Amino acid sequence: MSFPVGVSACVIGEKVRFDSGHKRSPFVTKELAPYVNFVPVCPEVAIGLPVPRPTIRLLDKGNVGDIRLVETKDASKDHTERMVAFSERKADELAHKALRGYIVCAKSPTCGMERVKVYRENGYTSDISGVGLYTQALMDRMPWLPIEEDGRLNDPVLRENFVFRLFALDDLYRSVESGVTRKALVAFHSRYKLVLMAHSPERYRELGRFMANIAEYDIDDFFHRYRTQFMQSLAIRATRKKHTNVLMHLQGYFKNNLDKSQKAELTHLIHAYRQGTMPLLAPLTLIAHHLHNHPDDYLASQAYLKPYPDALRLRYGL
Repeated sequence: MSFPVGVSACVIGEKVRFDSGHKRSPFVTKELAPYVNFVPVCPEVAIGLPVPRPTIRLLDKGNVGDIRLVETKDASKDHTERMVAFSERKADELAHKALRGYIVCAKSPTCGMERVKVYRENGYTSDISGVGLYTQALMDRMPWLPIEEDGRLNDPVLRENFVFRLFALDDLYRSVESGVTRKALVAFHSRYKLVLMAHSPERYRELGRFMANIAEYDIDDFFHRYRTQFMQSLAIRATRKKHTNVLMHLQGYFKNNLDKSQKAELTHLIHAYRQGTMPLLAPLTLIAHHLHNHPDDYLASQAYLKPYPDALRLRYGL
């Protein structure tokens, strides 16, 4: 199984940066690569800039919203219009390729996702921080799409959340491969109830009410709305407290199957996780053991218990 993921070309080792170098990410190219088909893009090369090339930066011209993409040493060389035109055209093209996510190069004036430096005309940095022009176009065109910077993927929590969203979006698309139907969407939503509880109980309730009214919508319109709301819900951080609530909810399914010592063991692991002395994987492994011995179709279907391949080892650091 593999699925398409957009990526800044330099992040997978292509020598397209201004200095003829790259920013190859070991996690992206070694650990994630077996599961995805990369769609590499370097927007700067795509608009005709050479390799190597003069550095470029975002320039605040002083008027609201007037941010320009210019060469660092010669601001008269302005690439804004070409970059915006390319970015909007490429984002529209990629929106039809059903990407599952996008990995962008941090701090880049074209690809950075956040905190990109913006300069004033006097050479000093502005009080505002920017977003790369290309990445902004991706975010505007595909608000449902998981987008993350290469550097932030070194954080185990951010890495796990991003990769989980890739697989969740892939699951959504595979669920409707044979056509967008109410049955398929209801079944998909059912599999992700515990996931939504872990990320945002409020969004869990909101999406539940939305799904309950699915018959009132044109099915394609509903799918597009649901996709955005669902994916934005998963972007909310699943905290230790919220995970603990889900674990306790899971524990309740076994109240009639476990003896006193087994219940105490599971309770101990859940509280140890809540206190930070055990990783999330510890209570989940025990829950999986109990589920094997006491099968439950609803629990077995829950994406929360197996959101992505174990080989990625993403829950070891949670």
